Amino acid sequence: MKRIPRRCDVAIIGGGPAGSSAAALLARYGFDVVVLERARHPRPMVGESLIPHFWKYTDLTGASAVIEAEGFIAKAGGITVWDGEIRRIRFADFGFERPALHVERDVFDHLLVQHARRCGAQVFEEVTVTDVIPGDEVRLRWRRRDGDETSEGTLRCRYLVDASGASSLVARRFGRRRLARSTHQFLSFWGYFEASGFIDGEGRARAAEELPRVRPVTFVLSYEDGWIWHIPLRRSTSVGLVIYRNRAGRLEGEARERYFLETCARVPYLRELLAPARFVPGSLRGRPDFSYHVTAVAEDNLYCIGDAGGFVDPIFSHGVLNAFYGASLAALAIRESFHDPARRRRYARLCAHRLHQFYSFSRALALGDVGVNGVDFELVKHFMHSVPRRELELMLAASHLTHRTRHFRRLLRESGLMSLESRLDDRTRPLAGLSFP
Repeated sequence: MKRIPRRCDVAIIGGGPAGSSAAALLARYGFDVVVLERARHPRPMVGESLIPHFWKYTDLTGASAVIEAEGFIAKAGGITVWDGEIRRIRFADFGFERPALHVERDVFDHLLVQHARRCGAQVFEEVTVTDVIPGDEVRLRWRRRDGDETSEGTLRCRYLVDASGASSLVARRFGRRRLARSTHQFLSFWGYFEASGFIDGEGRARAAEELPRVRPVTFVLSYEDGWIWHIPLRRSTSVGLVIYRNRAGRLEGEARERYFLETCARVPYLRELLAPARFVPGSLRGRPDFSYHVTAVAEDNLYCIGDAGGFVDPIFSHGVLNAFYGASLAALAIRESFHDPARRRRYARLCAHRLHQFYSFSRALALGDVGVNGVDFELVKHFMHSVPRRELELMLAASHLTHRTRHFRRLLRESGLMSLESRLDDRTRPLAGLSFP
């Protein structure tokens, strides 16, 4: 087994999309990069819907070719049934030529970490970081599993990137992680079905065997306790529930699976899609209290990106986009800091500013948070004026689909972008209904 070095230029905690992308970029810039990942790839992760923005980041890391070669499901857009109203968006209407994707995250993440290795990053799996000691050189204490044996050691680095996901290792270690106020706390759990039907871009229900020939949509439904996603993948379909925590009660073990299956069997449209399907035993997973923010995401030589820097909710597919965005910003800031060490605090502050813009926009759009849970509305306005127009329009349109119009209309009004409103209305017109055979 290859030995973990004692020193490197940049250490990265976590080998998910954020960590792998930062590793690939920094290695391509010529730095000595070490990634410490707690699990072993391919690792079980929730099925994911990616909006087409992501390609510009994989172009940057050089990973686009391997993603294209994998043959993930290309999707046509999104359809929601929200409070009984059905709405649709099609990515082609926003000028996107490259497809949005439905990906199996275990496969997707494995591709990215392999790409980071090919770029020159050293990746060590089944290694748990047990402590972080800041300083001019950051010290990481780690523990490694090798069968029945464990070993421990210390890694020193000039810069540390925490991409540890929801565990938020650095933020927890230094008391920077804050849960959202109680009305905006959620839990989520999901499972997989085989042979599920799906909805196409025109709102027609299709049989599972049509999936190789017909592009599906990401299908989202509201119900009394929260909302539900239905994401067709190549060999299964991911179905997940996002539940307001104060509506969830005690859902553990068998009670959680019973609630999940009963909900899938009774919610209109979903029950019809799943009628011919088979639930995959043992596939149910969950994640509690995932709505949180981090008070300091980048300072000096410590960076927190992806879910390690904050998380909102999965309804707008911002998770992987957030990971890629944060990786590109952190890698650029670290590169410039190596070139001009005297200004590394300035580069960290600039990175933190842009990351807080993204987190604030996501929270304001999804939850209407302004002035609470780490949301600075001035940052939101600056973000909206800096992001490419078609990307902004797509994200705002997604808000319209889920009846968050009061959120995005306020964002438009106070950002001086009301001219976008009619374009969004045109691109998210209601459907009269969904067509089932």
